[in-house]
Formats: sequence, structure tokens, C-alpha cells
Amino acid sequence: MARFRTYNEVLEPTGAKVPEQVRAQLERLARRFSAIRHTVIVASGKGGVGKSAISANLAAALAAEGRRVGAADADLNGPSLARMLAASTAPLAVSPNGVAPAVGVAGVRVVSMDLLLAADAPVRWRDPGHAGFVWQSTLETGALREFLADVDWGALDLLIVDAPPGTDKLQRLLSLVPRPSAVLLVTTPSETARHVVARSISLLRAAGVPRLALAANMAGYRCPACGRTEPLFAADGARRLAAATGVPLWAELPFDPAIAASTDVGRPIVLEPAGSPAADALRALTRRLLTELREVDP
Repeated sequence: MARFRTYNEVLEPTGAKVPEQVRAQLERLARRFSAIRHTVIVASGKGGVGKSAISANLAAALAAEGRRVGAADADLNGPSLARMLAASTAPLAVSPNGVAPAVGVAGVRVVSMDLLLAADAPVRWRDPGHAGFVWQSTLETGALREFLADVDWGALDLLIVDAPPGTDKLQRLLSLVPRPSAVLLVTTPSETARHVVARSISLLRAAGVPRLALAANMAGYRCPACGRTEPLFAADGARRLAAATGVPLWAELPFDPAIAASTDVGRPIVLEPAGSPAADALRALTRRLLTELREVDP
């Protein structure tokens, strides 16, 4: 990947060159995205709602149906998408066209910070040694810009971008992906999640994103013994949020330990035979996304 020099590598005045580097990279970004038919951001604002697992299952389901799919893990500090798509051990090769993404299950092309880290190693950002928070957002945005601009994604039908938690990071992501085809906001029925995701909706609407949708995760648990479905949360925040904001609720996904178990081993549950309520709900969400994007046929 093309790399910006950090403060401790600069030996001569380069202030005039930094805007040129940014401009050149943004031009590469535009060229990359010109070959991508649809970009779908999976976001929330809230952590711990299962956003990455939904991203992995969407990417796998779309690829299994014959679409050319890429998956970009924009959560630089807590990357997990490569492991969920069984791409964590694949090497990244550099060619004249850029960095070749790793290939995961069903042929999904994957880029994640996880592919660049040793096992269990945290992400460390080089900074002056004091007031590192001043530098971190710039370094993170630069790294994410490289993930999107310097990776040879090729021609894709869909690029799934797994956004990090936090509305501030979602706003930064929109500066790099200014015209996503859709943003799928993952929430749970809890009131806490409803409040956080409502803020994300306000931000996305202010940014002019044309198509927003909700996916309620962990919406009830089906007892394997008796088959009865019980709520996991006392509130019904996802439906209330949809009613209050007018953002459509595309899916209510039941809690199923098999979702986590399947992504833990790099084989999303949508690739398993039909019959699981959770897998069926994720497949239905995939079909709804394709319908909304007018991409029903493989």
C-alpha cells in the first residue's frame, strides 16, 4: 500500500506534498469505486450488537449466490471480519494494480487489519509519545483510505463495509464512501441500543445517505427443547425506532448461539443447509437487500 510518512520520518519540509498525496489517493479511491456496482455499509454506532457477524453472513450469502463480493473491515482497532470469513491466514500480495485482497469463504475478497497483525497483537499507532489522541484519528483515517484506495478490489457487484462502533468513526467513513447504495443499521430490542442508533440515523440523514434500513439482532430466543420463542429484552426498541424515524425494519434476527459458533470457525451460518431460523432470517435479509438494490438475479 502507498504509505504516508509519519512525523518522526520527516526530515525536510513536506507540507506542500501532503495535500498532493491525499488528492492522489482520493483519485485512486474514485477509480476503485467506479468498478464497484454497490457499496453497502453495515453500521450501528453501538458496539456489541453483532454487526460484524451480520456483515460476514451477508457477504457469504451474496457470494454463494454468484455475486462478486468484497468485504472491507473498517474496524481497525477490533478487526474480526477476516477470521469470520476464513481469510485470516491468507497472505496479502502486492501487484502493480495494488494490494490483492485475501480470498475467504465462497470467494469473498477480504481486507482487514487482522490480516496485517500477528496473532493476538493489538493495533499500535505511532505518535509523538504524548497527546496521541490528537494524531490517532488522522492515522486511522489514512489507514482506512489505503484499505479502500490501494486494494485491487477489481469489478465487484457489492462491497460490504463493516463499520466500527461510534458515530464519529461512521462520519469519517462517509468522507471516504460518500455515496453508499445503502446503510444497514444493526440494533437490538434494548432501549440503550435504540438511543445510540437513533443518533446514527440523524447523522446519516444529515449526510444525505439515500437508503437507510434497520436490522434487529437478538430479537428473541427459540427454545431448542419446546420450540417456543421468548424475548431476550424487555423493551421493543427496534420496532419503536423504526416507527419513530420511518427507517424500515428489514429483518428481526433471532438469537442463536450457532451464529457465533459458525463465524468463530470461519463458516457463516448462511452457508449451512436450510432449516435454522437464524440462517433463514439472514438469507431473507440478503434477499431484501438485493430487492432494494434491484439486484435479484445472480
